[in-house]
Amino acid sequence: MPLHSIAPQRLYRQIADQLRALIGKGEFVPGARLPAERDLARQLGVSRPSVREALIALEVEGYVEVRTGSGVYVLDRPQRSAAPIEATEWGPLELIRARRVVEGETAALAALHGKRKDFDAMQRAIDTMREMADRNVMPLDGDRAFHLAIVEASGNTVLIETVQGFWDSRRGPLFTRLGGYFETVVSWRRAIAEHEAIRDAIVARDPAAARAAMHEHMDKSHQRFSASWRRAKAV
Repeated sequence: MPLHSIAPQRLYRQIADQLRALIGKGEFVPGARLPAERDLARQLGVSRPSVREALIALEVEGYVEVRTGSGVYVLDRPQRSAAPIEATEWGPLELIRARRVVEGETAALAALHGKRKDFDAMQRAIDTMREMADRNVMPLDGDRAFHLAIVEASGNTVLIETVQGFWDSRRGPLFTRLGGYFETVVSWRRAIAEHEAIRDAIVARDPAAARAAMHEHMDKSHQRFSASWRRAKAV
């Protein structure tokens, strides 16, 4: 009997597979509302963020529709024309937690080793973010430039490529769809203020404060994406 390699599945994909199978079996018929996140999390024995990632994956794939303020509803089969999520796609909320670990340390390293050119690059990135937000444009380009300026101050190629990999995933379909619900100009202005606190700690050459400011930023980012669906576009 030929054997096939076994690849570990991301948790959100395992949850999505179970829900997709139930939809296929008619347990949730077209037009039906799925149980609330908290109920699914309790029944599956997983966290609510993992359930949210699974629901977003199912929406990207065309199985469900998220109606903010109402719930998540099963779509008719003819509407399921979207391509499946790549097996390598990281869950957005899991990604933020990983970034908290790594980028807390890159911020501390930037405070220790950063040069004037690095500080200037951080300031230019913040200016870009503010200018884009003023035009009601989501300032992802400035955000990316800010975090890359921090890690580049470390001079560590592995860390630089790791953070770049985080940002490649940040532009994936799961994160893009989730951001469509919870990222607003108002929320980005709050994030810009968090970036300024990180910059201030780095420029002050205070690694502990820089690490703490980055942790706070990532924690607040996670909170914004974990808010109730009823609060979508109001965070």
